[in-house]
Amino acid sequence: MALAKSFVAIAALATLAACSPKSEPAAPPKPAPTAAAPAPAPVAFKIGAFDAAALFDGTIKVANDGKTFGIGRPPSEVAAVLKAAGRPDDSLDLSLQPLLVRGEGKVLLFDTGAARVDFAQGGKLNDSLRAAGVEPAQVTDIFISHSHDDHLGGLTTADGALAFPNATIHISAPEWAAMQAAPRRAALVKAMTPKVAAFQPGAVLLPGLVSAVEVKGHTPGHSAYEIASGQERLLYIGDAAHHFVISVAKPDWTIAYDGDAPAAQASRRALLQKAADQNLRLYAVHFPYPGLGRVKAQGDGFVWVPEQP
Repeated sequence: MALAKSFVAIAALATLAACSPKSEPAAPPKPAPTAAAPAPAPVAFKIGAFDAAALFDGTIKVANDGKTFGIGRPPSEVAAVLKAAGRPDDSLDLSLQPLLVRGEGKVLLFDTGAARVDFAQGGKLNDSLRAAGVEPAQVTDIFISHSHDDHLGGLTTADGALAFPNATIHISAPEWAAMQAAPRRAALVKAMTPKVAAFQPGAVLLPGLVSAVEVKGHTPGHSAYEIASGQERLLYIGDAAHHFVISVAKPDWTIAYDGDAPAAQASRRALLQKAADQNLRLYAVHFPYPGLGRVKAQGDGFVWVPEQP
């Protein structure tokens, strides 16, 4: 697709990255779990002729202590950026919102939330999915952006069975290889293997519907996804950007979650620049719920402009 092809420039800007490592990246730091709160209702919207919905799995709270966002900079500098945007300056809130898309006889789910992992207040995905009128067994395809626990935690149930038993699991070949090489992933890999459809970075996955968009630096095979219906496009950005203020206003700042920080920073800036230049519609899994909007250039960075579905 045109948009997916245009993101070749992102990879070019990140050529300073080394070849993808053969083992899974270290898990990101574990923030303190947030207090439980009522789950918001699914937010329905359209992508051309397709029905889509933001689904809510939970939240993550990260302390502004210099260990995660703006590494190498004093927390006071991070706090100033947050305060200027009208946000609390002592912590950063990240949402967890997998994306549901229905069209052409398929039920697509992009990422599966954190479920039971201990650094998030998650586990609301199935309730949110059912509130959107879909049972887990009806999901036909799952698209995993990468293998961090807050994106694939909901793939299995508490007893290790596949939570979406009829779904093909799409994951990039480098990311899948990294998972297979990680001893801590052995049980999950065993459960996933019969349903995995590994793809090469940037591949067309469902012709006319979903294409992968390689975004280097976060993990060995991190992938965004372009969803198309007619002339309408939506880019699911995965973890190309984590926080709607810091990641957008300061895309060159280092964050602990990125396995190859220089490559991730180059990719993040390139993606945001492309999105601003072309007024791309984005779905950001960690931005304030429902994570739908666009970015505009502002100063030496960008600003998030949420869409009201």
